[in-house]
Amino acid sequence: MFSHIMVGSNDLEASRKFYDATLGALGARAGSDNNGRIVYMHGGGLFLVTKPIDGQPACHANGGTIGFAAASPEQADAWHAAGVANGGTPIEADPGVREGPFGKLYLAYLRDPAGNKLCAMHRIPA
Repeated sequence: MFSHIMVGSNDLEASRKFYDATLGALGARAGSDNNGRIVYMHGGGLFLVTKPIDGQPACHANGGTIGFAAASPEQADAWHAAGVANGGTPIEADPGVREGPFGKLYLAYLRDPAGNKLCAMHRIPA
């Protein structure tokens, strides 16, 4: 359904440190540079970080969340720990199982250094 996700950043080096660590915990390689953007490719998806091209400051989307797939609860925990160690802020409840209309999910939430809300999610088989 999606071709890519791109978030803005006012500090690309802080974002690179954060995303190299968190996406690395999910198995992605370190970001590469492309026309002033940081590009991550993994599992058929693209995730990009850029300074806004309109020259205005980057800001996070209120109400938006970007979800990253985790292969296991342990991988979600590693993602969360890597984020906290590299400039991320833990938000919501501690990582753990939540039950809802989509079944049991293991969720871990962070804000990146630019304030974007992120989640690592593992679907627990029924």
